[in-house]
Amino acid sequence: MSVSVRSISKLYGHQVALEDVSFEIKPGEIVGFIGPNGAGKSTMMKIITGYLPQNSGNVFINEINTLDDAQDTKRKIGYLPENNPLYLNMYVKEYLNFVAGIYKVDKNKVKRVDEMIGLTGLTKEKQKKIGSLSKGYRQRVGLAQALIHDPEVLILDEPTSGLDPNQIVEIRELIKQSGQNKSVLLSTHIMQEVEAICQRIIVINKGRIVADDETKNIRQEKEIIIVELNCVVEKGFFQNIKGAGNVVEKGENIWLIENSSADDLRKKIFDKAVEKGITVLSMQRKGNNLEDVFRELTQ
Repeated sequence: MSVSVRSISKLYGHQVALEDVSFEIKPGEIVGFIGPNGAGKSTMMKIITGYLPQNSGNVFINEINTLDDAQDTKRKIGYLPENNPLYLNMYVKEYLNFVAGIYKVDKNKVKRVDEMIGLTGLTKEKQKKIGSLSKGYRQRVGLAQALIHDPEVLILDEPTSGLDPNQIVEIRELIKQSGQNKSVLLSTHIMQEVEAICQRIIVINKGRIVADDETKNIRQEKEIIIVELNCVVEKGFFQNIKGAGNVVEKGENIWLIENSSADDLRKKIFDKAVEKGITVLSMQRKGNNLEDVFRELTQ
């Protein structure tokens, strides 16, 4: 089941929430949808799921336009919203039976409800009222209802919000297992989560897509050398070293130098410092992680 978003725009009055947004998600693909608060992530997810109308553009679920057949396309989608609205006065098992009934999971409904309770770790809580559960367990109930009808498309807005580290690992595994035969769009602010789960990342900023590529390509791992010297030097001191890329002064006599070559830049920096009679107080190297890339794309 594929998801195709084509030239979607959304306005709230005169404020542009989404502007000409397009992307596709293939079957079996888990895509991370990341961006700063207010970038348009939740708005886009609500449009895909049919909870919010767009001003222009179209969304297709397996080539069916959501505007032409909203009921059929919604049936194919499992959705966990950011705020995870639940009926707090209902019991966990009662609620999941209720949701299964809405989706007309008539065949083996009891078995399916029990299966989802087990998969999401709700066995010990199934006879409790949802209102008495912790935030983490309520999140599990939200995941269970999103998966209860075995949808072909899964839209998850902050699925691990409120979970403890052990629960996060369990839910990540559940999402990865579910994503083997579904199209999954996952929104989160946890970069480690994106790297652990998603094969591809879409970055949105101020309502526009600013990056869309495989996770390994988006990271574009770069080596950064951090150098502290015992005296003041000009920027050109480093720029004249072969293999030195972008050079940034980060503090008093502290410099960040991007390694644009395959060689070890540290030796060249050290040799030049010795040549000029300068003492290197410290030198270390670090990689450019996804958080660094995120900041570069959204600041």
